[in-house]
Amino acid sequence: MPTYADLRLLAVHAHPDDESSKGAGTMAHYRRLGVEVMVATNTGGERGDILNQAMEGVPHAERDLAGYRRSEMAEAADILDIQHRWMGFTDSGLPEGDPLPPLPWGCFALQPVEIAAAPLVKLVRDFKPHVILTYDENGGYPHPDHIQTHNVAMHAWKTAGDPEAYPDLGEAWEPLKIYYDKAFSPERFVALHDAMLERGLESPFAERIARMLEAQDAEGNTAALGKHPTTTKVFCPESFTVREDALRCHATQVAPDSMFFAVSPEFQAAAWPWEDYVLADSRVEAVAPETCLFEGIVDQIAPVPDYAPQPDWQI
Repeated sequence: MPTYADLRLLAVHAHPDDESSKGAGTMAHYRRLGVEVMVATNTGGERGDILNQAMEGVPHAERDLAGYRRSEMAEAADILDIQHRWMGFTDSGLPEGDPLPPLPWGCFALQPVEIAAAPLVKLVRDFKPHVILTYDENGGYPHPDHIQTHNVAMHAWKTAGDPEAYPDLGEAWEPLKIYYDKAFSPERFVALHDAMLERGLESPFAERIARMLEAQDAEGNTAALGKHPTTTKVFCPESFTVREDALRCHATQVAPDSMFFAVSPEFQAAAWPWEDYVLADSRVEAVAPETCLFEGIVDQIAPVPDYAPQPDWQI
């Protein structure tokens, strides 16, 4: 069986900045172990808003948001020490209003899945990942590009290993495991909230938890709560500072006073030192709970340190 240095991990995301807010600690953790890591970003994020007030009036960002977000992505990839590929689709935007307006013509979310998945199938066959990370069927939150990212990733998972599918996109390669990311799990935010209250601190997470209990996402949109129980916890507190540094690169999207930076990496490491996943499908024997994405693939998994707290598994 292979060692970590022989393995490859592919994370499939919707927009630049998603890779740093979802699973960045995991990617940095496995890079430390020698795993080759690739991020695929489906869209350029060109229909996003400038969410950081400090970036308002920056000529490059206001004139060419797509180009600016490419430079932000390059900086984040450098910090995470990962490879990166753009899949080349146009951001669909997040429709608002009642009734919701139609999605813009030609956007990623309106592409037939067979067409939208083709660049990812080619990347899977070129990069040859053993494990894929993506979103669940709700997209993590109901942005049309996140839901389409789930559709595309699952289609690539099913077809990349079939030599009769997409025969002009390279030699077939069959990944071994695919996971859903749970970066915004209610359990994590409740743990951070409780830890702050125990220390006599005012928690910035109360409103978010209330929204989750009301089945809303961070922006107040109706959202289905993740129905998949956590199967896999990656202990990676040593990578939380890198995770924050990468996210700060996306200055147009993430303000320095946002929820992401409400508590220090050290505080997060003490309260919730894992990044959580759902094993969506596997072609190797895999028994939950897991502490490594490569269980059943790697010769010997990296041990969780003795000082790590025991997680409360609810499978």
